[in-house]
This record gives sequence, C-alpha cells and structure tokens, in this order.
Amino acid sequence: MLPEVLTVRLLVLSVVVLLAVVLLLPTVRGAVQQSGDLDRLRAELAAHEAERGRLEVELDRWEDRSYVEEQARSRLSYVMPSDRVWRVVDPGAAGADDVDPVTGEAVDAGPVGTTSGDGVPWYQSVWESVQVADGPVG
Repeated sequence: MLPEVLTVRLLVLSVVVLLAVVLLLPTVRGAVQQSGDLDRLRAELAAHEAERGRLEVELDRWEDRSYVEEQARSRLSYVMPSDRVWRVVDPGAAGADDVDPVTGEAVDAGPVGTTSGDGVPWYQSVWESVQVADGPVG
C-alpha cells in the first residue's frame, strides 16, 4: 500500500505545483516587463531633464544683453551706430554681369539673341527672345 499512497501523493503534489506555475507565470512575466519599462522610462526622464537643464542655461544666456548683441552681430550682421563697417568686394566680380559666360564677349542691354533696331516693334524682339531661350544651347 505504501507505493500507491506515495504515487497518489506525488500525483497530487505535481498537479498543485503545475497549477501554481500556470497561475504565477503571467504575473512574473508582467512584473519583469514592467521593470524593463520602468528602467526605460527612468532613462528617458534623465535625458529629458538633461535637455531641460541645457535649455535653461541657454535661456539664461539670452537674458544677458552682451550675448544678445553678439548673436545679433554674428547671425544677422547687425552693427552698432558707432561701429565702422568695411565690406570687401571681390575685384574679379566687378563688371562680370556685362560679359557672356559662354563666349566671353560683351553683352548689350536688351533681349538676348534678337535683332535690335529702331524699326523693330517691342513684341517682335520679345518673341525672338522667347524663341532663342527655347532653342538649343550652344
């Protein structure tokens, strides 16, 4: 009789343990998932707090008048009324608008590639300019 009692007890114990595992497994899995989510949210919060601190420092800088003046000078090219401003012009760029970049010849004022004359009506020279612009390059 002893082996039958032992097997019945073993069978009941294994059913209880299996039932406990089935009931506790979703709870343990949820706890582990929530712990991972909590760690991720804490890291995200720390990153946002660091960004907030950086933005507060930048906002404090904008309260300083000298910083605002320096930013206006560097970003917007503003000058104070007492400043003397020098603007350097590239000497090679002077007169470059009067030369055709393809041929290097001087270009007259008016529509390009048209017959200019006193007897030609304005609309004819405009139409010739459109035809030249629509034509092949070269």
